[in-house]
Amino acid sequence: MIPKEWLSKIRQIELRTVRLVEDLMAGQYHSVFKGRGMDFDEVREYQPGDEVRRIDWNVTARTGIAHIKKYVEEREMTVMILVDASASSETGSVEQSKRELAAELVAVLAFSAISNNDKVGVLLFTDGSEKYIGPSKGRRHVLRLISEVLSYRPTRRGTNLTTALQHINRAHSRRAVIFVISDFMDDGFERALKVTSRKHDLIAVPVIDASELHLPDLGWMAFEDSETGEVLEVNTSDPFAQTAFAAVAKQRLERLRRLFRMSGLDSIEVQTDKPYLRALMQFFANRYRRLHP
Repeated sequence: MIPKEWLSKIRQIELRTVRLVEDLMAGQYHSVFKGRGMDFDEVREYQPGDEVRRIDWNVTARTGIAHIKKYVEEREMTVMILVDASASSETGSVEQSKRELAAELVAVLAFSAISNNDKVGVLLFTDGSEKYIGPSKGRRHVLRLISEVLSYRPTRRGTNLTTALQHINRAHSRRAVIFVISDFMDDGFERALKVTSRKHDLIAVPVIDASELHLPDLGWMAFEDSETGEVLEVNTSDPFAQTAFAAVAKQRLERLRRLFRMSGLDSIEVQTDKPYLRALMQFFANRYRRLHP
């Protein structure tokens, strides 16, 4: 049952994202995510230009006429979306928090998946695996995923990407498409990222808030780390503090981008105070060019 206080928000997200999927995303999604392999479809007579290795020698011997095996793409895939529900996910701009942006991204990806007859599920994680919702199809299932991402109250505050990735590797032995929506404020997850990317089609979705890139000029302020509870007082009007803060934020972001490149991962970088459509379309365009040179 979807909590009443979230019904209006979920309905707004559904209306926006369904229209987006119908207008732009469904065809793009289909073109860049391949099925798990090829299924046998039928046997037909050999035609000039057909691959000799596809000849079905049993049928050919029985009929006296060369026949080949015809295959079709095994289209149905499993899509799993890992959503960071740690305390830092509540950070956000005036318009929306990281978690609210994550819910909208889940909606776009999930509606794209089911419109292509794929199954989709969600894992909400902190420094532990908080809630796993198995992959399924249908509008009601997608609405449940959106509701859980918006309204779930985690039992922990920290972030452990390694635990989340290991959980998904155990849960899915067959290759799946895995999106990780997180601010990636964690350490030591590089190996888990590489292991998962070898087993699955892994896409990183770093979510950034403007407050993490630049200090607001508001004088002396007390900042509390949402995950550790550590409190630090800073003079936000100090130009040196502003410059140092921005430099550290830039370095962290560059390290993250470099890690994704070195791990061979595609990424979709989004911000809470900016429309996400351009980032999504750029991701699909880049992947399409790589798959269809």
